[in-house]
Amino acid sequence: MGEKVYNKLVRDKIPQIVKRDNKVPFTHIATEQEVKPLLLHKLIEELEEFKATPNEEELADILEVIDGIAHAFNLDMDKVVKVKADKLEKRGGFNERIILEKVIE
Repeated sequence: MGEKVYNKLVRDKIPQIVKRDNKVPFTHIATEQEVKPLLLHKLIEELEEFKATPNEEELADILEVIDGIAHAFNLDMDKVVKVKADKLEKRGGFNERIILEKVIE
C-alpha cells in the first residue's frame, strides 16, 4: 500500500471520491487565514493547467477557484461582474488583440 502526499487545497467532494475508490484520505480544514494563500496558489496551478491544455474544463476550474477567492476574501461577485462590465464599456476588452508597443511623451 503506497502513500501519495498532496498538501494542497482540493474541491469539497474529493475526500468522498477518494473513499469511494477504497483509499483513505487524510485531510484538515484550512483556517480563514490559511485558505487565502492556498487559493491564490490554486489559481496559479489552474492557470498552468489551462496554459498546457486550453479547454472549457480547465477554464471552468479557474472560474471555480475565482469563486472560492471571492468567498474567502469576502468579495461580492455581483459587484465584480458589474465592475467588469463597466471596465469593458470604458476601456474595452481584449478581443481586438491590440499590442501597445510604446508611448511617446
